[in-house]
Amino acid sequence: MSRKQHSYISVLQQQLAEGRIDRREFLRSATLLGLSAGAAYGFVGKLFGESAIAPARADTTLPKGGTIRIAQRVKDITSPHAINWLEAANIFRQVAEYLTKTGTDNITRPYLLESWEASDDLKTWTLHVRKGVKWHSGRAFTAEDVVWNFKHVLDESVGSSVIGLMTGYMLNTVKKSGKDVTEIWDANAIEKVDDYTVRLNCKAPQLAVPEHLFHYPFAILDPERGGKFGVGSNGTGAFDLVEHVVGQKAVLKARSDYWGEGPHLDSLVFVDLGDTPSMLVAALAANQVEGMLASTPDMLPVLQKLDHCTMYKVDTSETDLVRVKVTEKPFDDPRVRKALRLAIDAAKVQKISLGDLGTVGEHHHVSPIHPEYAKLPPMTRDVAAAKKLLADAGYPDGIDSTITFSAENNAQQKAVEAMVQQWQEAGIRVKINVVPGAQYWDIWEKVPMGCTNWSHRPLGVMLLALAYRSGVPWNESGYSNPEFDALLTKAEGILDPKKRSEVVAQLEKIMQEDGPLIQPAWHTNFTFYDQRVQGFKLHPTNYIFGEELAISA
Repeated sequence: MSRKQHSYISVLQQQLAEGRIDRREFLRSATLLGLSAGAAYGFVGKLFGESAIAPARADTTLPKGGTIRIAQRVKDITSPHAINWLEAANIFRQVAEYLTKTGTDNITRPYLLESWEASDDLKTWTLHVRKGVKWHSGRAFTAEDVVWNFKHVLDESVGSSVIGLMTGYMLNTVKKSGKDVTEIWDANAIEKVDDYTVRLNCKAPQLAVPEHLFHYPFAILDPERGGKFGVGSNGTGAFDLVEHVVGQKAVLKARSDYWGEGPHLDSLVFVDLGDTPSMLVAALAANQVEGMLASTPDMLPVLQKLDHCTMYKVDTSETDLVRVKVTEKPFDDPRVRKALRLAIDAAKVQKISLGDLGTVGEHHHVSPIHPEYAKLPPMTRDVAAAKKLLADAGYPDGIDSTITFSAENNAQQKAVEAMVQQWQEAGIRVKINVVPGAQYWDIWEKVPMGCTNWSHRPLGVMLLALAYRSGVPWNESGYSNPEFDALLTKAEGILDPKKRSEVVAQLEKIMQEDGPLIQPAWHTNFTFYDQRVQGFKLHPTNYIFGEELAISA
């Protein structure tokens, strides 16, 4: 894949051979630096045995034809670069594709790119656009399209969360008319080298550029549509969107001229069955759908009794976390925020809400499955310390608040209910406000105290950048800490996972002491599909790839 091998790949190979890094970190880092997945897996296989070879390619013998119906919320898709929910991306992904693709093995591979190269200092990334790909309209897909999409998604007026990922290396914050605004840091930052080559000239080193290109709002859109999307929109994907009704369904018809492998289906349909888990179970049991986006622990006993279905399960860095607005009292005081963390028993909350389908969180939003995770001393429940922090902050009699969250997830509600009960002992009195899923996503960034589901990301620094970097679109808490921002940008440019972990440890400690979050658990995601469905693999971010799916008669 790479025309010039990055100098650090040989270091990674040596570190793997000497046992200083594990296979997962070698595979992820080497492929991010431009080594092909096949070559990376091949090196691992040679070192450890043939059992370590790369996952098999898509099965070209899958049955042809038929329709698969998947139960998930059908949301607005008008502006893909600005969306806040992955369900929308599962719809437009079938039409508008991505430059890269992070697979179920958390390895990022080229997609609309055919390869990339990074400079030794990680400040120059050369992206080679895949030749032979055409838009559905028949126009050739070229570097010009890629450049337009970069500039559009990084335009502050668009409001894309991609800004959170790329601020550290592609954007500057400047004063204009008395306001802080972000803009691309240099006129030559996004450079069209030729018709099939784009170069990113970054202001700071960045390891995870290929993974950022698969962030779900960063679909490659037709510049002629100006960033808008809908029924009949142009794309490069395996399907056409022929019907889309918010809250009801989305219908996609397969194309016969797709540039990649597949599609195998005639059509793919997303069916919106609302927030009620029993509706999802009933639809799957009655063969009204062939699968569902995700399940919750309370659904598991019934789903396991469906003989015609198969369970899929994967550990993830998905989490339901409580966040507070640091710009509003009493949460503007870090002592109050820490008291909220100290007043709960995370292990009990995890057990109540997820049972055995999850692991305990540590209140810093970096998961043990992330390569840069740093293990800190446990943050255990201490009600007396929580009370003292509240008193020191000027709240000797405790505080009152209301927590707002979506009705979409029963496990989330159980977690909130458990935390509310535990908080009472420390004088933290919190009322519960459960709202319909669609309504929550209109207000999720506005409520003083909310509980939000954050999807899996392959790197911890990606989650920290999206959620807590100052001023970025998905910073729902309004958190702003210059020390945190500087350390995050530093961590994003460190190749060595152990050295990166040392900086991430500082970021984790800042989150525990000063951060705006209470995060009791990580999810083990699971779902069920009809046994007739073939080609399905559960992605840790719950992404659906329609071109990989098939169904037997």
